[in-house]
Amino acid sequence: MNTVVTLERVTKSYGEVVALDGVTLAFPRGRFLAVMGPSGSGKSTLLQCAAALDPPTSGSVIIGDVDVSKLSETKRTVLRRKHIGFIFQAYNLLPAVSIMDNITLPLRLAGVRPDRAWLDELIDRVGIRDRLNHRPAQLSGGQQQRAAIVRALAARPDVVFADEPTGALDLRSAAQVLDLLRRLVDEMGQTVIMVTHDPAAAARAHDTLVMADGRVVDLLNAPSAEDLAVRLTRLNRAVAA
Repeated sequence: MNTVVTLERVTKSYGEVVALDGVTLAFPRGRFLAVMGPSGSGKSTLLQCAAALDPPTSGSVIIGDVDVSKLSETKRTVLRRKHIGFIFQAYNLLPAVSIMDNITLPLRLAGVRPDRAWLDELIDRVGIRDRLNHRPAQLSGGQQQRAAIVRALAARPDVVFADEPTGALDLRSAAQVLDLLRRLVDEMGQTVIMVTHDPAAAARAHDTLVMADGRVVDLLNAPSAEDLAVRLTRLNRAVAA
C-alpha cells in the first residue's frame, strides 16, 4: 500500500496522562480520512504527532521515508514546510495583508518561488479570484477558509491536515468547503486527514477513523452520518459511565 504517513506503536504522554496508547496506523496516499472520537479520545494528539508538530513519547512517525520522531525541531520545521499543509478552524490568515499575500507567505518564508500556474489552478478551483486583493475581514468565513485551503496546497504538500476546518462555518459554507476537500482528493490525488467532531463532516470522507482512550477502535469505510452519530453516542456513554 502506498502510504504517506505511518505511525508505529506511537505513545504520547503528558505527565501521567496517556493521550496516545501504542497506536499503529498507515495513512494511504490519495484518500480523504476523517478522525473522530469523544473529547479526550486522542484525536487531536494523533494529528499533532502525525503532522510532525509534536514528537511522540515513544514509537515512530514516518512521513515518506523519514522517521520524523528522530528529527530536531528545526529539521521537523523544514520537513513540514516541504511536505505538509495545514487547514485550521480559525483560518489563521494575517489580517493586515491581502489574501494573495496570505497564500504566498509560507512559500516566501521557505525561500520558494511560487508556481503561478499551480496557484492559478487552485484559485480558480476554490473560486476566490475576485477576492485576492481583499483583506481577510472583507471575506466571508467560507471564503477565508477556501483561501486557507489554497495556502495549504500552494507548496504541493504530500498530505494536508485539517483540524476542525468547518467548525467556525455556517452549514452552507461548511458543505461547500467539505465538497471542495473531497474534490481535491478525488480529482487531484491530494491526501487529506481531517479531525472533526461532526458526523456529517466525517461522512464526506472516504474513511473514518474512530478513537477512544488514546486507541483506534474502528476504521470505517464510507460510513453514513447517522451510523457515525450512533457510534459516537455509544462511545460518549461508555466514557461517562
